[in-house]
Amino acid sequence: MEDRVRVVIAEDSVLLREGLTRLLTDLGHDVVAGVGDAEALIKTVSDLAAQEELPDVVVADVRMPPTHTDEGVRAAVQLRKEYPDIGVLVLSQYVEEQYATELLAGSSRGVGYLLKDRVAEVREFVDAVVRVARGGTALDPEVVAQLLGRSRKQDVLVRLTPREREVLGLMAEGRTNSAVAKQLVVSDGAVEKHVSNIFLKLGLSPSDGDHRRVLAVLTYLKS
Repeated sequence: MEDRVRVVIAEDSVLLREGLTRLLTDLGHDVVAGVGDAEALIKTVSDLAAQEELPDVVVADVRMPPTHTDEGVRAAVQLRKEYPDIGVLVLSQYVEEQYATELLAGSSRGVGYLLKDRVAEVREFVDAVVRVARGGTALDPEVVAQLLGRSRKQDVLVRLTPREREVLGLMAEGRTNSAVAKQLVVSDGAVEKHVSNIFLKLGLSPSDGDHRRVLAVLTYLKS
């Protein structure tokens, strides 16, 4: 299976952890470990690294024992620093801007932030896991909306038209140009033009390569 990925799941709810495991394995992916707290997550990944068997992606709850505040996202940020080749997808009950911003502040590759309700959309969730494992991004529309809303007073947004902001928001969700075109009911060519304008206005040159999409989103969110 070409898109098969190796996953570590960190979720203190046994039912949700087992549910995610079953969901991913039924679709042909390998869940190499499931843990219930941040300390166990870091130890598990460290042990796998020592065996040269790093997972492709870690799926972690933002809030985990013992305090159920930010242990999960702190562990995710630490893992991104120690093992930059691992994708990290965090799940949260609500949009927590501080944690989302902190997660996005590091490398532009292999990062995702989804609300737990998104797990109910099975295909979208699994696609997000694979995309993050392959170095892409997956941001929940609600996360994007709140972060973009917070940023609307910044000068960089003045450069973008309302339609360009809409396109960039859909890009932040990890959608391709074709998917954006379908969502907005416009042609692929129109979306390509908007994307080119976004790159130009945010100062992203062709030399930035394929990562210009991610850089555009991160530049926008962090401005």
